[in-house]
Amino acid sequence: MTDIGVAVIGAGMAGKAHAAGYRTAPALYDSVLPPIRLVSIADANEPLADATARRFGFERHDTSWQAIVEADDIDVVSVVVANSLHREIVEALLSAGKHVLCEKPLSDSLDDAHAMVAAATAAPGIARIGLTYRRSPGIAHIRDLVRSGLLGRVLNVSGQYWTDYGCDPEAPISWRYKGPQGSGALADVGSHLAYLAEFVAGAEFSSVRGGTLSTVIPTRPKPLGVVVGHEGGAVSTERESVENDDVAAFSGVYADGGTATLQVSRVAAGHSNSLTFEVFGEKGSAAFDFRHPGEFQLYLPDADDSGYRTVTLGPRHPYWRGGLAMDAPGVGIGQNDGFVFQARAFLEEVAGIPAGSSLPRNAGFEDGLHNMLLIDAVAQSARLDGAAVAVPSTHSLTT
Repeated sequence: MTDIGVAVIGAGMAGKAHAAGYRTAPALYDSVLPPIRLVSIADANEPLADATARRFGFERHDTSWQAIVEADDIDVVSVVVANSLHREIVEALLSAGKHVLCEKPLSDSLDDAHAMVAAATAAPGIARIGLTYRRSPGIAHIRDLVRSGLLGRVLNVSGQYWTDYGCDPEAPISWRYKGPQGSGALADVGSHLAYLAEFVAGAEFSSVRGGTLSTVIPTRPKPLGVVVGHEGGAVSTERESVENDDVAAFSGVYADGGTATLQVSRVAAGHSNSLTFEVFGEKGSAAFDFRHPGEFQLYLPDADDSGYRTVTLGPRHPYWRGGLAMDAPGVGIGQNDGFVFQARAFLEEVAGIPAGSSLPRNAGFEDGLHNMLLIDAVAQSARLDGAAVAVPSTHSLTT
């Protein structure tokens, strides 16, 4: 491959993160990638598409995803739009021979997710799903500690993902508040937390129980303009019903007998983006708080009999050495960096760089389907007043 042409469909908050990721990705690590051409940002909101393309150095903007499908100068596409639009766009891109990185969750229905997996299997291009938190050096290192056996068998994982983007009852209604129970906070931020609970433990859930889904703000006003990301804006006096969950919680049972207890919210005032978890093993424990992404907590009874100690991340931890422009210990890292590592990994795979000499691959569509099956099991548990529901096993976790 002589060069790689890149486009992003969706110019909102996460779309900008993808665009920035592609722009920075070639500057990570050694220069093993072919030339990367930043070609187009597509969005139905033309001023937004134009502004995002200009901001991140893309050659042009388009106002339809169909234009990206038909473009001969585009090879790689990120799909960062409403969940209900994923299937049609992704299938068209794959049929056109594009390589596709789709934002999570894979879709808004299991039927669509199964169809997308089938399309990805049949397509010549590469299809991956964006689950950026696995790229956090601290999270990746805790997974490595578990896999090494240092912490022993995982007995329990406790995790929370609290956000406050929906805590204002006068914030405008948008697609995020539409769809069945389970497609709200659980699918939006819970998809990240549920995936990480399996990722760090190195095991899938065999069942879930105690599912609860709560809608605590029942109506929201209609917007008077376009709603971008989590932004507010002018609203009308007319209101619409919120159809899905503001708060969700469940317990999971791993295939090896360990357990997890997870809670997510989009109405947690004061928590703009608080992802935290603890892993309790037979031989020790580890804790991570994404508000402090440059460190994690570690407890090993033989060495740390006074409790957790703080470990500052640095060059001996994943993604750090040679990746960050300043790869010294303690220089800081955050969520935006995850999108850069994600883009770099995808571009390396598209360029044909061998897996052993490049970053770990991004999660595949089967991972996205499994994540949706897990979320669906939680929704079923909630409908059954918390009863246990089996989670179908579809594959082995992507490394």
